Amino acid sequence: MTTKPKVRKYNWRRKRQTEGSAEARSDAISRIRNATQGPAAAGEAQPGIQLDDIKREGLTGRQLRIARRLAQKHGLAATSDYDAVRLLRNKGVDPFQRTNLLDLVAAKPSEQDDKPKDKISIQLPQTVGAEKSNLPGPELSPAERRNLEIGQIQKDIARRRKRKLFGLFARLAAFVFLPTFIVGFYFYRIATPMYASDSEFLILQADGGPGNIGGLLAGTQFATTQDSISVQSFLESKEALLLLDQDAGFSDVFKQDWIDPIQRLAPDATLEDAYKLFKRMITIGYDPTEGVIRMEVAAPDAQTSTEFSERLISYSEDRVNALSGKKREDQMRDALQSFEAAQEARQQAQEELIELQLQGAVLDPENVIASLRGRINEIEILVQDKELELAALQDNLRPNKAKVDGVTADINRLEKVLEELNAEMQDASAGENSLARLSVRIQIAQADLATRDMMLQTAMQQMESTRSEANRQVRYLTVSVNPIPSQEPSYPRKFENTILAFLLFAGIYLMISLTASVLREQVSS
Repeated sequence: MTTKPKVRKYNWRRKRQTEGSAEARSDAISRIRNATQGPAAAGEAQPGIQLDDIKREGLTGRQLRIARRLAQKHGLAATSDYDAVRLLRNKGVDPFQRTNLLDLVAAKPSEQDDKPKDKISIQLPQTVGAEKSNLPGPELSPAERRNLEIGQIQKDIARRRKRKLFGLFARLAAFVFLPTFIVGFYFYRIATPMYASDSEFLILQADGGPGNIGGLLAGTQFATTQDSISVQSFLESKEALLLLDQDAGFSDVFKQDWIDPIQRLAPDATLEDAYKLFKRMITIGYDPTEGVIRMEVAAPDAQTSTEFSERLISYSEDRVNALSGKKREDQMRDALQSFEAAQEARQQAQEELIELQLQGAVLDPENVIASLRGRINEIEILVQDKELELAALQDNLRPNKAKVDGVTADINRLEKVLEELNAEMQDASAGENSLARLSVRIQIAQADLATRDMMLQTAMQQMESTRSEANRQVRYLTVSVNPIPSQEPSYPRKFENTILAFLLFAGIYLMISLTASVLREQVSS
């Protein structure tokens, strides 16, 4: 339903165009006739105006080519097809008249030049091949013309599609296939084969004693996680590179001339360059679930890679021993210092007690004072007994004088002894050097000695527990998989690396093309 109005409109425009062109052609012919009959009366028109009129007639390309051939036949120097029409009409020749067209087809300019001008040649109709026919074709219908235009559009679209496909393949070849080919050529033809040696080792902790909660985790991966991570960091550090370079000549191995330029170290390579190559050639991974450290060392020679692996494992073992030894030393140092301080304090307390005992010339002042007190009590009891006996004798009317004198003498002697004991007791309990003061000082010294003994015992127990804990802190590096020389090179992985390069270049090209198309669309909109 939408195509019919277009056809009608197209037919109407075509009809109007043909009518306009016919009217313009008739006006031009009349002007030519007026110009030939009376050029003075009609006057000569300007060439520029005649060209504009001819252009407005709507002449086809075929008519313009016929006009140019007729102008060449009449010897007119035309600058263009429209100028040829103008010159022919000024000369009085209608380029589109049937007789002129037949003359143009029948007679050739070369034959007309050869014929003498005073003879009249008779030209008969000649057969013309289908492939050489220059006659105007039939008028196309709107439907045929539309089909013809659609076919031309389809051909143009196909041509553009082919051109775009050619450009796409050219870009892919330049930015994807060619770099991939170069990378593959390097891996297959230039790259030096590298031999890799694999090894696995783990760090174990000493078994804990019975009844120790820490012993439940001993020997597992959770007890040595930090040590394993520290060993992994050490193997990936510059310190390990310096040790390996010093003992096995890591840099010298990769400075040999037969190694490809990408993997070869320059003769004046710095430590940073060697460290970059070291990180590429040595791959270390730690599995926290199993506690295993896996190491892969690549080298141009199988024996060299095995030697590098063994040396790195020995460095790791030394580092593990250093870590555990430092922990044990730190723990034992504090325990030993506490124990030695307790021993010195106990010894000093013993010396003070001995000195106090030597000052009073007695070993136990309290016993001396107690004995004095006991003797005084006994003398006092005897004095009381004698006094009672004397009172009993004096109660008689005629007491025995000899007995009374004897009892009195006993009482006097006992009182004298009691006075001496009291004086001795007074001397022992008074003054700066009294036995009482000395006894108190000795008691204090004995209490201090007991405290020091308890502290010494505690320090000794702590030292023993610290020693057992230090023994549990011991770490052992156990190699589960020893490095073995490889018989076939492990690197480069030619096919995998080539496919990876292809995917990488294709992804970069796709990203850039999508970005460019989005930017082009944004700019055009």
